[in-house]
Amino acid sequence: MIPAHKAAGGGRALVFLHGIGGNKESYDDQLDAFADRWRAIAWDMPGYGGSALPPEMTWPVLADALGALLDHLGHEKAVVVGHSMGGMVAQEFVARHPDRVSALVLSGTSPAFGKPGGDWQQTFLDARLAPIERGLTPADIADELVAGMFGDDPDPAAMRRAAACMARVGPETYRAALRCLVTFDRRDALAGIRCPTLVLAGEKDGNAPAAMMEKMAAKIPGARYHCMAGLGHLANFERPDVFNAAIAGFLSDLEA
Repeated sequence: MIPAHKAAGGGRALVFLHGIGGNKESYDDQLDAFADRWRAIAWDMPGYGGSALPPEMTWPVLADALGALLDHLGHEKAVVVGHSMGGMVAQEFVARHPDRVSALVLSGTSPAFGKPGGDWQQTFLDARLAPIERGLTPADIADELVAGMFGDDPDPAAMRRAAACMARVGPETYRAALRCLVTFDRRDALAGIRCPTLVLAGEKDGNAPAAMMEKMAAKIPGARYHCMAGLGHLANFERPDVFNAAIAGFLSDLEA
């Protein structure tokens, strides 16, 4: 099944991949900003929005779904922008299909989830699933979780929009995504990334700390690292102008 998606503009593909609490509406500000020069595309990751939940959510399944979407839209290659869990999908995709990624933006993400041994991952998983197991839904916990993902001077309207996106995630999708998330480890693939890459961090991001992302960038040959001052994990909501400018500058340099 082809993932649900929305697109604006025409030309080369610029694909935006949302995080665990997002959907294709998460990137409305980006589609508006980039449609003048790109075919800007945002998907519903499998299980989200209008995309069916697969029998098992795994990284190969998610990467294959991205490939199927590009095929459906007639794009052999794309610039792939992945945020948080979407950044992990982007890493999986470029590792499996390096010839299909013309450039890569990794935003608020990491090359692996958790720590060696698995105990940290299990503790995280138990804590995040506990409200769901008590019968709550992502809508019930969205405001609290989103509040911790913004930086110094949060815009209440942006916070409400981010929480509304998370509120639309179904409990079964949330369970599946969390269980997939804690299995991610592509650290060994960083040195093999050969396309131009921007690693984009928020200075106040507690989920994907800037210092960790800077180390990640150093392991990707030729990668550019950029830290957005004062911003948290959801920079594309918090300050879309700053987020868009960082990506636009990177893309302009590639074209030059």
